[in-house]
Amino acid sequence: MERRTNGESIPNAARTQFFSGDRVLWIIVATLAVISVLVVYSSTAKMAYDAHTVRSTSHFLRQQLLILTFSLGVMFFVQKINCRIYNYLARPAYFLSVLATLAVYFIGAKTNDAARWIPIGSFQFQPSEALKVATVLFLAQQLASRQSKIDRIRIVPSLKFWTWRTSREQRRIWNEGTWPILAPVIVSCLVIFPAHTSSAVLVFMASWVMMLIGRVRFSELLRLLGLAVAGAFLILTLNLGRSGTAEGRVETWIHLWTAPQHEKSLDLLTDTERSMIAIHNGGILGEGAGQSAMRVEMIHPESDYAYAFFVEEYGIVLAVLLLMLYLWIFFRAIEIFRRCGTAFPGLLVLGLALLITCQALLHIMVTVNLIPETGQTLPLISRGGSSVLFTMIALGMILSVSRQNDEQSHDSPRSESIYER
Repeated sequence: MERRTNGESIPNAARTQFFSGDRVLWIIVATLAVISVLVVYSSTAKMAYDAHTVRSTSHFLRQQLLILTFSLGVMFFVQKINCRIYNYLARPAYFLSVLATLAVYFIGAKTNDAARWIPIGSFQFQPSEALKVATVLFLAQQLASRQSKIDRIRIVPSLKFWTWRTSREQRRIWNEGTWPILAPVIVSCLVIFPAHTSSAVLVFMASWVMMLIGRVRFSELLRLLGLAVAGAFLILTLNLGRSGTAEGRVETWIHLWTAPQHEKSLDLLTDTERSMIAIHNGGILGEGAGQSAMRVEMIHPESDYAYAFFVEEYGIVLAVLLLMLYLWIFFRAIEIFRRCGTAFPGLLVLGLALLITCQALLHIMVTVNLIPETGQTLPLISRGGSSVLFTMIALGMILSVSRQNDEQSHDSPRSESIYER
């Protein structure tokens, strides 16, 4: 079927659609946005009734609705942009995000001895959220432009640093692989690490998988993984950054698994123990909306432990369905990736989906004590501005690639096929 305008035929794929791209992904986003409103409205009761504030739960509800509305508008705008534009914006977006994240340590607001936000009026901007997305964008560009020779490139230089300038082979490794591919990832992790260790780990994980999918030599990736483990051990040993906080969380996590647990008062319980009590209270069908007993005992039920709070009010059945929504985002991204004929959009889609899904899994695993506390929020559901905004931007980029797959117009002259050998 074709539409005719002034005697010319226009294919259906070229018609403007309001909700273009992957329809299932649109439905998932809408569902998560509705859940966010319910969770924030109920979980902020503790904040509303705090003796030091006169704000009501409706204030936080209006605030979250404003953030969601604005972020949805941004996502709609982003998904209309051709991914060729993302290719051109990758480099400036990355360097601006690095500079903004560095600026936080000098002019940012501190929480729990960590500088994370830049106050902009009543809004708290967290540049590290922008840097996570920008790192994936920049890495996708760098990997895509090297697909014809990627399996011959080495990215990890020799540990004999004194040979880096004198050896022609080492200079080639730095020029072809280390600077363009590995250095951006390392810089992002180092810049994010002092304020949010788990976010640095998340960026490294997503980047490592992207390099694996982007056909970087597996031997190089194994070396990189080994060096990362050694680097983490060195950081803990020297007590750099927030190593003390991370070490304390690991010790608490090990204690909960190994030491016998006896009855204790609520004020002696850790956040994770309170979250597990909330999950136990929820049972199969939950206590009901607004009926949570643990929301006034948990320190951050609206952000760090949103999933446990959701289980308490709505039950494990709906909580499992919520988990499936996050996994579904990744499965839809795989389907979009398979339809991409070039490397850049495919790597971009998978990298962004990895960020969102892995962050959700980290958050959920903390609430059931599978891993130590990370401070990761539940994407699109936890209360917050920067996290919601840049998650929506990431989803908008994924929808943009999906839309261009439908229109068969996503080919980029600077990207080479990811399937080339």
